[in-house]
Amino acid sequence: MGRGDDPINAGLPWSRMLAGKTQYFQRIGADTIQRICVEYAQKRVAARRLKLRWRVSRGARRSLGWIPFKAASLKRKGRALRFCGKTFRVFERERLEGVSWKQGCFAQDAVGDWWLCLPVEVSVEQTAAPKESVGVDLGIKDAAVTSDGERLEAIRFYRDAQHRIGALQRRGHVRQAKRVHRQIRRRRQEACHQFSRKLINTYQKIVVGDVSSLKLAKTRMAKSVLDSGWGLLKRFLQYKGECAGRTVQVVNERNTSRGCSSCGALSGPSGLRQLAVRHWECAHCGECHDRDVNAARNILMAGSRCGTSVSGNESSPVEPPPSQTSRLRAAGSDAQRAAA
Repeated sequence: MGRGDDPINAGLPWSRMLAGKTQYFQRIGADTIQRICVEYAQKRVAARRLKLRWRVSRGARRSLGWIPFKAASLKRKGRALRFCGKTFRVFERERLEGVSWKQGCFAQDAVGDWWLCLPVEVSVEQTAAPKESVGVDLGIKDAAVTSDGERLEAIRFYRDAQHRIGALQRRGHVRQAKRVHRQIRRRRQEACHQFSRKLINTYQKIVVGDVSSLKLAKTRMAKSVLDSGWGLLKRFLQYKGECAGRTVQVVNERNTSRGCSSCGALSGPSGLRQLAVRHWECAHCGECHDRDVNAARNILMAGSRCGTSVSGNESSPVEPPPSQTSRLRAAGSDAQRAAA
């Protein structure tokens, strides 16, 4: 298979090879087999590999269950849905009234529960935001702080439940420990959902710092960084901003904690030993700053200097700092102009 092959057409040979094999599978239709073949072909094209370790079904690190289907396989039956001879109740059936789906799947989570996933089209009305722009600084003491002073308190859901998880694992209650992990994940998602929705409804332009949780996860602050959910919050802001017609911009946050948002002097605290300093006074202009709010204001000003994204959900280009050679060359040209 070539690199430029269409993944949809690449799945056709697999579908032809497995034609008529539904008699060997219990309650698995031909549309499910075709969807699996197309998905496998797409993964091979994306990975550019002929042999792919995909959807492992054995061993301790096996993949979670996944049963795809087409729209014709899932039918309505009163207030329930019917698939392969089985009827499923829908608890929030009002969401499926008057909508149509093309395909979907049954997906298994880490606990072992199965969920019905249906992509549906929802019309979103785009309205103008009451405020123009805001900067967001991501941190550990507070998960997120805006340039207007609003805060998302530190998310410590895993820290608060880690002793309970350890006790369950030592007793061999693996399933209960997985349930606690799922509860932690849902609480973190709910906090990020509420905060991101508030920002999207209030501001037209949102500028976020490019702090990397993956790099900081390799340090001693790994638990606190991963528990804060920075990547989750960024992802929520990006897709909600795209639906609402907002501009979500990611900028370089270098020296945003040190720089004074009033005069621009780099007189603030720096280094790991000065992370405990939360309030400081600028030595040049005498302005008093809250560390996180000042960083958010500098991030907002950095977003106004950089070119904004057209669609509103790409990372903004950041110009690299000038090298020592370019600075010396610029200094030499200035000296020549002054001598002339």
